[in-house]
Amino acid sequence: MTTAPQPVIEAAVAASPDLLWQALRDPARIRRWHGWEYDGEDGLDAEITQIYFDGVSEDASSRTLTLQGGDRFTLTPCGDATTVRITRTPKGRNPEWDDWYEDITEGWTTFLQQLRFGLERHDLAERRTLHLDGPTGGVTAAHLLGVDAVVGDPGSRYSATAATGDPLSGTVWFRSPTQLGLTVDGWGPGLLMLGVLPGSPQRPDGGAQIVMSTYGQGAEEFAALADRWGSWWDTRASAGSCDCG
Repeated sequence: MTTAPQPVIEAAVAASPDLLWQALRDPARIRRWHGWEYDGEDGLDAEITQIYFDGVSEDASSRTLTLQGGDRFTLTPCGDATTVRITRTPKGRNPEWDDWYEDITEGWTTFLQQLRFGLERHDLAERRTLHLDGPTGGVTAAHLLGVDAVVGDPGSRYSATAATGDPLSGTVWFRSPTQLGLTVDGWGPGLLMLGVLPGSPQRPDGGAQIVMSTYGQGAEEFAALADRWGSWWDTRASAGSCDCG
C-alpha cells in the first residue's frame, strides 16, 4: 500500500513556544497574522473560528494543534527560537478539498511567514492587509509588479520601483520556489508576499497572488494605497496583458 505524501511547511520563529501557542489559541491574536480582512458574514473572524476552533484537537503540554481537516501544528523549542511545523493531511483524505489541496499548502506557507513577521517585527500589533489575486496566464506576481530582479538571499537589502509607481525598499524576508516575501520599510515596516496560485480544474492556468500587510498606517493612508494597487491590478486585467480577476 502506498502512503500519500504529507507536505511539511516550517519556519524558525524568534519567539518562545508560549508566545507562539498564544498566537495560535487567541482569536484576537490570530487575526493579526492569519489571512486578510474581507467583507461579508463569512469574514475573517468566522474563518478563524472555523479553522482554529471548530472540531480542533489541542494538546497544550506538547504544543500540538490538530485542525478539523487533519492538518497539524507542532511547536518545538530550538535555541532562542521555536520551530513551527505544519504537517498537511495526505491528499485524498478529504476528497471535497482535493481540487484546492495545493492552494491550501501555498496558503499555509504565506500565513506562516505572516505569523513569523508579525511576531518578530511587531509583537503581533494591529495591521492592515490587502489581498489581490487572479489568473495571470502564467505570469508571476513578481514579474507583474516589476520586482522579479530582486534575487538576493533572505536578509539581503533590495530597492525597486513597483509597477504601481511605489518605491519599495527593505530586505528579502523569505523565498521559496513559488513565493517571495519582501519587507517594505515605508509600510511600518510591512510585508509584501508574492505567490503562485497553482493550477486547478477551476483555474487551469494557475494565477498569482499578492498579500500586503502594513503597520502604523491610518485609515486614509491605507485606503489610498489599496485604491492605487487595486486600480493597477484591475488595469492589468482590462489591458489584456493577463486575464486577472
